[in-house]
Amino acid sequence: MSASPKFFEQVNRYVDKAATLLSLPDGLLQQIKACNAVYHVSFPLRRDDGTIEVIHGWRAHHSQHRLPVKGGIRLSVHANEDEVTALAALMTYKCALVDIPFGGAKGAIKVDKSKYSDGELERIIRRYTFELVQRNCIGPGVDVPGPDMGVGPREVAWIADTYIALKAGAEVSAAGCITGKPLALGGVRGRLEATGRGVYFGLREAVAQADDMQRLGMTTGLDGKTVVVQGLGNVGYFSAKYLSEDGARIVGIVEREGAIYNAAGIDIEQAYAHRVAGGSLLDLEADVKLTGTDGIAGLEWPCDILLPAAIENVLHADNAPRVQARIVAEGANGPTTADGGRILSERGIVQLPDLYLNSGGVTVSYFEWLKNLSHVRFGRMEQRFEASSNARLLRAVEELTGSKFNQSVFDQVAVGASELDIVNSGLEDTMVSGFHQMRELARAKNADFRSAALATAVQKVANAYHERGIFP
Repeated sequence: MSASPKFFEQVNRYVDKAATLLSLPDGLLQQIKACNAVYHVSFPLRRDDGTIEVIHGWRAHHSQHRLPVKGGIRLSVHANEDEVTALAALMTYKCALVDIPFGGAKGAIKVDKSKYSDGELERIIRRYTFELVQRNCIGPGVDVPGPDMGVGPREVAWIADTYIALKAGAEVSAAGCITGKPLALGGVRGRLEATGRGVYFGLREAVAQADDMQRLGMTTGLDGKTVVVQGLGNVGYFSAKYLSEDGARIVGIVEREGAIYNAAGIDIEQAYAHRVAGGSLLDLEADVKLTGTDGIAGLEWPCDILLPAAIENVLHADNAPRVQARIVAEGANGPTTADGGRILSERGIVQLPDLYLNSGGVTVSYFEWLKNLSHVRFGRMEQRFEASSNARLLRAVEELTGSKFNQSVFDQVAVGASELDIVNSGLEDTMVSGFHQMRELARAKNADFRSAALATAVQKVANAYHERGIFP
C-alpha cells in the first residue's frame, strides 16, 4: 500500500477542500483546524506478578468553541497522539454538523486489553481518570468522555466512580462527567445501540431520495439492498441488525480473522452470537471465505452498500479503484483516506461520511448528559399524562361514534412515550435533519457529501467564534 499522510493531516486536507465552498478568513480557518491542546500522561502500573510497567495515555481538546468538549476514550495498542488529535477534530465537526453543543475531544490509553487482567485494567482506568482530574480534563462542564474502542459500560463505570469519589460533595451533577454509563449509574436507555441505529436512520434517509437513487441506478428504500459490513462490534452489529430488519440483505462480513460472503444472505444474529461465544466467522457456511489478512479484500466484494464499521484508513488509493459498492456508508471513524475518497468520488460512488453517519452515539450521549444535569429520567413527568390524554381521546371517539374499541387498541394507542421512545425519536430527528442539511449544501454547491458535511460544520464553528466576539 502506498504511503499516506498522517491521520490528522488527512482530516485537515478534507477541511481545506470543504472550505473552498465557504468564504472564511484564512486566520479563522487556521484556528478552526488547529488542536487547542493535547495532554500526554504516563504513570506506573504494578502488574499482578509484581513487575512495574509504564502506561501512556492521551487526551486531546481539539476545539473549545463550545463547552464542554466531548469525545470517547479508547484502549488500543496502536493509540498515538496523531490518532487522538485527528479523532478529536472529527468530533468537533461531527457535533457541529448535527447541532450538538459540544466541542471536540478524544482520549486513548496505549494498551492491548487482552493482555491485562481485569484488576490491572481497573487500576489503569482509575489512574488515567485521576490524571485527567488533575489536569481539569474531565467534568460535566469541562470535558465529558464516552466509550470508544475497547471501552464499555464496565470501564465507563470505573471512570464515573473514580470521578465521583474525587469530587464527593463538590458537584451535584458529577454523574455527568462521562456518558455511556450503566442505567444504575445514570445512563440512558438506547445508548448502547445508538451509533448503529443512527447509521440505519442515515442510510434509510439516503436511499429514500428518488433522484439520488436514480442517478445510481438503484430503487428507493432498503428492501433488497445488499450490504457488506466490516467489523461486527457494537456499531457493525447494530447497523446490520436494523438494516436487515428493514429488508436489506447482509451478504458479506469482514473481520480480523478473515471474511465470508454469501449471496443468499447471512443471518446477522447467528453470526454475531457465534463470535460473541468465541467462534470464528470462518466456521459459518458461506459461498466465499478469505482467511487472515486476505479478508480485507472483502471490501471489494459486489454489493449495493459497503459499511466499514471498524477502524480508520481501510479504504485508500490502492483498493478504492476496486470497490464495487455504489454507496459507502462510513460507520467507523475515518475509514477512508483523502486519496481513497477522491477516487471513490471520481467513480461516482456516494460516500456517506463518518462525520454524519456515526453521529448517533454522540447524539444520545448528549441526551444522557442532559439527563444527568436535570436529574430527571426522560418521560418521567409526562408519560402517564400522555397515556391518560390518549385514553380520553379514544373514549371521546367511542361516545361520538357509538362504537367500542377493544382493549388491544387502548394498549397500542393509549400509552405515553418512555425514555427509550423519546431517545430514539430525538436520534431519528437528528439524523434526518443532519442528512438534509448536508444534502442541501451538496446540491447547491455541486459538492460531494463529505465536503458538504464538513463545510456545514466548519461554518457553524465559525459562527460560534463570531458569536463570542473572537473573530469579527
